[in-house]
Amino acid sequence: MPTATTPPASGRAAYTAIRNPAVDMSESTVRPGFDEASWDMVGSLNLSLQLPTGSVLIELAEKGRDDIVVLTADLGRPTQVINFGKRFPHRYFNFGIAERNMIGAAAGLATTGFTPFISNYSFFLALMGAENIRNDLAYTNLKVRMVGTHSGIAMGFYGTSHHCLEDIGLLRAIANLTVMAPCDANAIRAALPAMLDHPGPVYFRVGRGREAPVYDAPPAWQVGGSHVLRDGRHATVFAIGNLVKASLDAHDILAREGIGIRVVDLYSIKPIDRDVILASAREHGIVFSAEEHNIVSGLGSAVAEVLAEAGAGARLVRIGIEDQYSILGPPTHLYRHYGLDGEGVAAKVRQALGKTG
Repeated sequence: MPTATTPPASGRAAYTAIRNPAVDMSESTVRPGFDEASWDMVGSLNLSLQLPTGSVLIELAEKGRDDIVVLTADLGRPTQVINFGKRFPHRYFNFGIAERNMIGAAAGLATTGFTPFISNYSFFLALMGAENIRNDLAYTNLKVRMVGTHSGIAMGFYGTSHHCLEDIGLLRAIANLTVMAPCDANAIRAALPAMLDHPGPVYFRVGRGREAPVYDAPPAWQVGGSHVLRDGRHATVFAIGNLVKASLDAHDILAREGIGIRVVDLYSIKPIDRDVILASAREHGIVFSAEEHNIVSGLGSAVAEVLAEAGAGARLVRIGIEDQYSILGPPTHLYRHYGLDGEGVAAKVRQALGKTG
């Protein structure tokens, strides 16, 4: 039995023991006889338990949704849709590193009655493919669903080319496009079926699959919706993605200090839940936005627009990356460095409320 001083297990045996159903360990390049700590991408994906896109789409297809097709650009394994391709090979399309062509093909498939799901890294999908998303999917208002994974700084040491801190701002400005951010596996399990027949394109901004779980079961999901997860009397934190769990942690930290914060999963970014924003602004007079994104043009900007247009008169504090490119490092280290963990969110709240000591 591991103890507090026992280092965490790693390597093929440890990863296999996790038994992620989306991972086929027979495809691992790590073989018997290798050093016990050896690992590869196949094995490490056992840790990515919060990215069930492929399994959700398989379930929907097996229930009779013959219109579902899946497209990816050489990222079926890390975005965990490769098993859909094994189950339905004639409905799975790998475009290699041709992301823009993939988006155009999805548009074509949608015009013939299919419901395409694109599963790709967010930086290649949203940033590289922005023109095609606008012209091919949104302008034509086609029923294509995009799942942009590994958003924010989740790719850590892969570098700036693999970070995605601008997708919300960019896509929020594209007409006809709905933008949502499921924060964990159960949120994804709720979001994909709920939006399956939505009339128009949808972008789901998700993580790398190693996020801490927030929901015990798939929550209710709707366009323009949100979920109040904790209540408090001093301020409200509107959060998305990784920052939902970080804000919940901050709630518990601050509660021990006599500070109460309401935590809202503001998962529908566009359209946004104006009612919950304005209600909290009226009640508390100060609200926070928390996101793994540039604070310029992201969730915080969307909240600011609501407050300003309504003349709410509340103060807004934006928590996120402050208009810069991230340094490189392991994601968990970066979250701590930029104050995107529970302690970081709590510190921002204390500072804004003037309760720093």
